[in-house]
Amino acid sequence: MNLSLIPPLLALGAFTGFCAGLLGVGGGMIMVPFLTLLFTALAFPQEAIVHMAIATSMSTILFTSLSSVRAHHKRGAVKWNVVLALAPGIVIGGIIGGGKVFAALKTGWLSLLFAVFVGFSAWQMLRNRKPPASRQLPGAPGMVGAGTFIGFLSSLVGAGGGFVSVPFMTWCNVPIHNAVATSAALGFPIAVASVIGYVWSGLQQTGLPTGSVGYVYLPALAVVAVASVLTAPLGARTAHRMDVVRLKRVFSGMLFCLAAYMLWKAWRTF
Repeated sequence: MNLSLIPPLLALGAFTGFCAGLLGVGGGMIMVPFLTLLFTALAFPQEAIVHMAIATSMSTILFTSLSSVRAHHKRGAVKWNVVLALAPGIVIGGIIGGGKVFAALKTGWLSLLFAVFVGFSAWQMLRNRKPPASRQLPGAPGMVGAGTFIGFLSSLVGAGGGFVSVPFMTWCNVPIHNAVATSAALGFPIAVASVIGYVWSGLQQTGLPTGSVGYVYLPALAVVAVASVLTAPLGARTAHRMDVVRLKRVFSGMLFCLAAYMLWKAWRTF
């Protein structure tokens, strides 16, 4: 990898790590479009660019989530009973989505799916509607079902699940700071399950660039992971001091821009 790419990758990792700690997201919403640009500039195989951007983005969450959740756990904000209830479904959904389904989807469809997912997430963040006070988290079967959906969708778009799990938990009247902290903890099982699928399905593909393990591009993973691990605790500390609702409005605007870029890429592919 060209050494001139290290500074922008460090900046990307630092920013996404901060967002991971602040909002309980894995950073994939930001990382995938930028890695798509990078891999395009590096002339990676056109049919594998978005797949590799998604897989590499998700791989960084293995490191970011641990750093983020450690900071949240120190403040007693992680609801570990919710993590344990959602984790089995998340692993199932992540392996299914990150395996054959992920490999079978063409670049255009992956780009379109990502754009729709990010755009919907941004809209949900803007709405910020309050749920009825009587609504609670579902029982065990419902939590497994919700976890499977979160893991499956997250593996397809390279996200840590925060843009599904945080709205889901707040919809069920989990306080926002607890939802963010718990979502950070959920990022690890989502990443583990998804990366297993990415590596397995990618090993069956030919023509991937040197430095790849399956669909994961290790040089970019290493640089981004180092920076994101350092800034995730800072984001977690900031989350407990700031009005997260206000920040979400700014963040949602950026998400709309990223969704527009991926929509444009899907249109070009089709």
